[in-house]
Amino acid sequence: MQRHVLHMDLDSFFVSVERLHDSRLEGRPILIGGTSDRGVVASCSYEARQYGIRSAMPMRMARSLCPEAIVIRGNSAAYSKQSNLVTDIIQTQVPILEKASIDEFYADLTGMDRFFGALTFASTLRQRVIQESGLPISFGLSINKTVSKVATGEAKPNNQRHVNQGDERAFLSPLSVRKIPMVGEKTYQTLRNLGIQHIRTLQEMPVDMLYSVFGKHGKTIWEKAQGVDESPVQPTQERKSISTERTFDQDTADIEKLRSILMAMVENLAFQLRRGNKLTSCIRIKIRYADFQTHSQQVSIPYTASDAILLAKAKELFERLYDRRVRIRLIGINLSGLVGGGEQYHLFETCDRNDRLYAAMDQIRNTYGDRSIVRAYGLGARTIGRGNPFNGEPPPLLPNRRQ
Repeated sequence: MQRHVLHMDLDSFFVSVERLHDSRLEGRPILIGGTSDRGVVASCSYEARQYGIRSAMPMRMARSLCPEAIVIRGNSAAYSKQSNLVTDIIQTQVPILEKASIDEFYADLTGMDRFFGALTFASTLRQRVIQESGLPISFGLSINKTVSKVATGEAKPNNQRHVNQGDERAFLSPLSVRKIPMVGEKTYQTLRNLGIQHIRTLQEMPVDMLYSVFGKHGKTIWEKAQGVDESPVQPTQERKSISTERTFDQDTADIEKLRSILMAMVENLAFQLRRGNKLTSCIRIKIRYADFQTHSQQVSIPYTASDAILLAKAKELFERLYDRRVRIRLIGINLSGLVGGGEQYHLFETCDRNDRLYAAMDQIRNTYGDRSIVRAYGLGARTIGRGNPFNGEPPPLLPNRRQ
C-alpha cells in the first residue's frame, strides 16, 4: 500500500493571528518578539523577510534592516487559542495526527485513497482550516515526512504541493542543502565548506564520505537527500513541562524587581497550568549572571497548580540561588512532571476562597489576555527588561505592545 504523509504549516502563524485581530496590519512588515535590543525575532511577516529578516535574528539587527517594521510583543493566550482551534479541526478529520509544534502538523493519510484520494482530502482539509480559523495554511503531501515538510516550504505562502511517488529525488535535487530538515546552521556551514551547496551533490556522493565527516548524522542526511525517511507519524504526546525566561535589557541587581518579575512569571505559568487542566510536581529556577555563568535549583512538590504554593517555592529557590555580588542577565522558571487533573486538598482543608479567586482571575485572563489582571507585586515586571520569546513558544508575560 502506498504511503501518504501530510505536513501542514500555518504561515507566519504569530503574524497571521495578530492580523486576524487587527486588519490594519495587513501588508505591513511585522516583527513579533522581544522589543528590546537584546530581544530576538520569534516570527516575522513575508513583507519583513524581503529585507533579509528571519526568525531568531537579534531585534536590533532586524530594526536596522527595516526601520519601518511594526514590532509586537506577542500574546501567548491568543496564539494558543488559535493553535488549539486548528488542531481540533485537523484532529477530527485525520486518522493519526502528530502536532510537531504550535503551528506545524503531520498526518498519516495512508489508505485514504480508497475513499477520497489523499490529495483531494488534503486540499479539502486545508480549505476547511482557512474558512473556520481565518488563518493561511500550506501543506506538502508525499510518501514520507521529510519530503512533505520540504514540499510545504516550497508551497508557501498559503498554497500546497504534492510530490508523487517516485519523484522524490527529482523534487529535492535542485534545492539548497539547507532545506533538508535537521540541517542546522553549523551543519550547513560544514557542508558549504566541503563545496556542497545543492541536494543533488549529496545525492551523487557515496554515503561513506558523509559518514566519515558527520558519523551517523551524515548517513541520515544522505538518506533524506535521497528522499528516504521511514520515520512514522507519531500521535501527539502530552507536554511534560512548561517554562518561560526573561533576558533583561541591562544586567541588574535590583532585588525587588527581580523578585517582582519572578513572581509574575510564576503566576502566569500557574494560570497556564490551570487553563490546560494540569498540575506540576517539580519547580526549577534558573539564573544567568552577567558573566554568562548559569546556575539552577529545583525541588519536588506535591501535585499543584496553586499560585500560593508555587510562589512560595519559587521565592525559596531564588533566595537560595541568588548571589548578590553579581548582576543578573537572565532569569527563568520551569514547571515539570505535569499530569492532568485538578487540585487535591486534605480532608479538613478549606480552600474555597483561593479557588474562587483563581477562577475569577483566570476568567478575566481568558477573556482579555494573560496580563489583563496581575497581583500588585507583579507590576514591577513591566518596568524591567523584556522577555526572550525564542524558547519554543511565544512570551507569556506582557500584553501586546506595538511601537
